[in-house]
Amino acid sequence: MFSKNKNTERIDTESREQYDYARKRVGQKKRLMRHFILFLAGSVLLIIINPILGIGKDFLIKDWFVWAILIWALLFLIHLLNVFVLHKFMGAEWENRQIEKLKAKQEARIAELEKEVRKDVITSEVKKKKALDNPLPPEQA
Repeated sequence: MFSKNKNTERIDTESREQYDYARKRVGQKKRLMRHFILFLAGSVLLIIINPILGIGKDFLIKDWFVWAILIWALLFLIHLLNVFVLHKFMGAEWENRQIEKLKAKQEARIAELEKEVRKDVITSEVKKKKALDNPLPPEQA
């Protein structure tokens, strides 16, 4: 319980970021697989519901379930592209580059503001010094 040897290892920030990134990616892939399984089961269910139960016979569109499956397949393809293709373009590395760009812009803006403040301080000090050096009142100067 109370040991003299405290052997606690802390995970450095880079390892922690890698772990969080890996966990996030596994979660994305897991949700994609769930979506695929749900898509397959739902498609089979829609195919069975239409002819066997006769649901949708009075619809304007014949074989409406085909269109429903095609729309669902399109949504699944968008999900697939988001996980595997778009993630490579706008993944963690892209985020880090964007963050670094924004930080650089902020630092440049802060440096510019500090320069302006220093300039204002110097001009106000010069005015004060001139006022102290001038023995005449301000109306006569």
